[in-house]
Amino acid sequence: LPDEPRPAVVPSCPLPSRICDVARGDRPRSCCGMAVAGFRTAKYQLPEWHRRNAGVYYNALTVSEEAERGRAEAKSLVRHAAASAQRAQEHSKSTLGQRLGDIHFWRMELQKEIMELDDETKLLEAQKLRLERALDATEVPHAVVIDNLQCRERRQPPDLVIDEVETQLLKEADLIRDIRELLKRTIIQATTQIRSNRIQKENCELDWSDKVETNRIDDKCAGYGADSANAQPHPSSVRFEENSSTPESWARFSQANISGAEQEKLASAQLRSLIDRVIRDAREDLRAQRAAVGEAFDGRCRRLGEAKLSLEQHLQRILKDIGEEESNIVNLKKAIRDKEAFLKVAQTRLYDRSFRPNVELCRDEAQFRLVSEVEELAVFLEALKRKLMESEQNLRDLEETRMKLEKEIAVKADSIFIDRRKCLGNRVRRPVDLELASFQ
Repeated sequence: LPDEPRPAVVPSCPLPSRICDVARGDRPRSCCGMAVAGFRTAKYQLPEWHRRNAGVYYNALTVSEEAERGRAEAKSLVRHAAASAQRAQEHSKSTLGQRLGDIHFWRMELQKEIMELDDETKLLEAQKLRLERALDATEVPHAVVIDNLQCRERRQPPDLVIDEVETQLLKEADLIRDIRELLKRTIIQATTQIRSNRIQKENCELDWSDKVETNRIDDKCAGYGADSANAQPHPSSVRFEENSSTPESWARFSQANISGAEQEKLASAQLRSLIDRVIRDAREDLRAQRAAVGEAFDGRCRRLGEAKLSLEQHLQRILKDIGEEESNIVNLKKAIRDKEAFLKVAQTRLYDRSFRPNVELCRDEAQFRLVSEVEELAVFLEALKRKLMESEQNLRDLEETRMKLEKEIAVKADSIFIDRRKCLGNRVRRPVDLELASFQ
């Protein structure tokens, strides 16, 4: 505060000196004897009485003038004190008003930060909920992939191969596992950021609450006046608290809270953008891998169908060969039976001609022809029997081939059923879109 002007001092004027000297030897003396001694002791003389009265008057005049001068100084001091107190009170009130303005400014800034931080936290909580729903949604494709792999393990050899479908399914399983781990880490990060937002919001709320209380106190103080009934003397209040702050540290404290809130809002907004990218990228990766698995299944099913059709065509040809071979065997057996009948006739002729008597047992042309016929028939029979054995072996080979083809066709049909009905059917019935699932 500026130095208050000092009250005007009334100069003192010296009073005229009125000194009444009383001679020491002028006191009345007793000269009338012992009879009047009691009446004359301790009495003043008349000059002494006049001097005494003059002293009293002089003292009264001095006190009166001193009192008059004191009253003049008191009136001047009262006026100066009243003006100074009024100015001091007005200045204090103005200072309190400025302080209230500063408090209001920081209070509104803190309130704005609290509201914005609360809104940002709600947005981040919504993003976290999207992550949790997306994580839950990954359970379906993961279960589908595991089911596809388990179903394809039931394929029969030789179709139990590590084909392109299994490779793509394993890649899809690894991709889903990586996406689930990424979503879990992002959920933990979002949870940590939400906790940081709430801590910073609590700091701002505490600062805001303190400023509200301080605003109430300073507003109450600004309303006090000289005629206020609530104004009471507090002599011990004229001191500074040891833990009191300075205006600079006070402003830095609120600025630090606001700056911390801004940083948390920025980190939260960046995390929300990251969550959007994570969900979008996870969705695109799953879609691309799902399409790759679908193409692999389609290609595998197409090749299985072509293989099955080719096997069925071979089976038809084998069945036709089996029928023809069976007919050939029947014909061969009939031919052997016929040749055996001719052989029996020729052998019977030779046997009967061996009973010709004496010289009639001749090696004639008929005998040579019969022998030749028997030999020819024996050769043909041996050839027919060999051919019959070959035909029977061919028939057995054809039957074995038929069974192998039928088994291969059954294996291909089972593989097609597993890939097309079990795997593809399950994938078609349970499609999942992470982005859509995260908004449910």
